[in-house]
Amino acid sequence: MKRVPRISETEWEVMRAVWAGHPATSAEIVARLAADDPTWHPKTARTLLARLVEKGALASEADGRAFRYRPLFAEAECVAAASDSFLDRVFGGALKPMLAHFVEHQDLSPAEIKELEELLARRKRRR
Repeated sequence: MKRVPRISETEWEVMRAVWAGHPATSAEIVARLAADDPTWHPKTARTLLARLVEKGALASEADGRAFRYRPLFAEAECVAAASDSFLDRVFGGALKPMLAHFVEHQDLSPAEIKELEELLARRKRRR
């Protein structure tokens, strides 16, 4: 099984644009990025696409004069790897302090609190 590469914050934006529909050309990806943030420059996006190919997060295939990009990992795989990395770096791998921190320091709505309680109850029943 291939190891998910470490993806920077800006690379995450590019990956989300690829995950939104693939395979996709750089022009299609730039259009998706610009729809969310009009300051995206096509050259910057192409540089990040090349970097993500080099890291092994994306594959590229020539299609005439353009290249089509597709992810080599599902979004859920990248989220899991980034979550594990964050947990290790910031909380020493301990889940309870991380959850406690976010529950104590985030402004949670009653609906969010109920959803968290339901998640924990389902997890408890699986044990």
